[in-house]
Amino acid sequence: MSSLEPPTETPGPNAPTWQTQPTYGNLGEVRAHLLPSKACRPRTFEALSTDPQPLPPPLPKKTLTRAQSLPTHKAPRPSPTQAGETQKPLLGSHSVDKSQAGDDRVGPACPPEELPFCSLDPELGLSFHDLHRPEAVHAALEARQLESLRAMHVRLQARLLGGRPGPCRPGHGFRLLDLSPCLESGDALYYRLVRVDEEAWHLLAAKVPRPGAEEPHPWGLELQASLAPHFNLQGLCGLVPRGALPEMPWDQPVVLAAEVPELTVAQWLEGAGAQPPAKFTRAVALLLLQLSAALAHLEARGAALAELRPENMLLVVPRGCTATGPPRLLLADFGRVRPRSPGPLGAHAQQLGHLLRELLGPIAPSATPLAVGLERLAAQLARWRPSAAQTRSALQTLLWGPGPALCRRGAPLGPWLRVHRTLLVLHLAEQAAGGEVPGLEDWLYCGYLAEATEASVELALELLWDQPLL
Repeated sequence: MSSLEPPTETPGPNAPTWQTQPTYGNLGEVRAHLLPSKACRPRTFEALSTDPQPLPPPLPKKTLTRAQSLPTHKAPRPSPTQAGETQKPLLGSHSVDKSQAGDDRVGPACPPEELPFCSLDPELGLSFHDLHRPEAVHAALEARQLESLRAMHVRLQARLLGGRPGPCRPGHGFRLLDLSPCLESGDALYYRLVRVDEEAWHLLAAKVPRPGAEEPHPWGLELQASLAPHFNLQGLCGLVPRGALPEMPWDQPVVLAAEVPELTVAQWLEGAGAQPPAKFTRAVALLLLQLSAALAHLEARGAALAELRPENMLLVVPRGCTATGPPRLLLADFGRVRPRSPGPLGAHAQQLGHLLRELLGPIAPSATPLAVGLERLAAQLARWRPSAAQTRSALQTLLWGPGPALCRRGAPLGPWLRVHRTLLVLHLAEQAAGGEVPGLEDWLYCGYLAEATEASVELALELLWDQPLL
């Protein structure tokens, strides 16, 4: 006969046994420890104590704020617990950008305007995104390099020119240093004197017309007095006041020149022919380069020099340079400057060609590669009559390149300019690190690379090597 009570089963080894009525804990607290990465703050082991007295507090509510929500179209990822990963609590509220979406890594909060790929490098003017683009980096470096070369050219020019004496004013005192002239040029005698004021003194030169010289043209003298300072044009500081020098060996008003000349080009040529051919031809090219710069300035002002005379071209030592370096040329013969006739700008081309051959007379035409190039330029000046500015560009390419080999092969000129700008910047940096002072040729080379373009270099090469000779 069956019993009315249910049959008694033997409990299994894993079956729970309760001695008393079951005790129910805070399921919210337990659930908070089971779900992945949902805790709002770290929990201690005391919260999971098996001691039922007292009951744990209810789970606090906390709302997570995000600067950018995760995409909602993605399929939900398995929890770290399900995937076997280590549980990672959130360390406060963090913004999640697109690069972190779907990633467990958490970084510090960053406002959108401060995100790295939106920031700018103030030195180069690049965004950090541009740093991943080599062409943008190269363009920024080339622009900064060119800007630095132009700044260095201006600073070197200021040093080579020295302090400008300025015009004479009432109250200035004068003292003659020598009763004999320090230099005799073709049209003037130069006397050294000192001008003194309350703040400083300046060494100047009194330019006295030479007896028997040709009467200067007043238009050219007026132009000289009105010109802004130029490195290769003689600058004036006014007139010597009457009675300022009782012992002066002249009896007419004379002008004051800002630079005291030491030689004329004609005098320099007498002793320079004994130099080695390579050194001599380079010195000639540097003198012609400075002369063409002065003539280009006159052509731009609508003026032309009637005759180029070596005895009226003055040489001085640049400020801050040694006497062993190349001299600074000053065009001083403004009494022969006339208004330029209308037409092409090559008013000085033939004269420059004759002067170039006269200066190269002491050496053989094929003594050096530079001498060959100068002879070629002299022939092209007579045939094509370029402007003084074009002649200057041709002389720059003869001195520093590019040469005819690069022109014949059709190599691109842009990379050549960029490479040589880099090399010049490094050269000037090495000089500065070693305590050396850049000289006149460094300044001239810096000016060439600072203003040269692919188009200007191409025109200079065409004038020298592409145009046929007579």
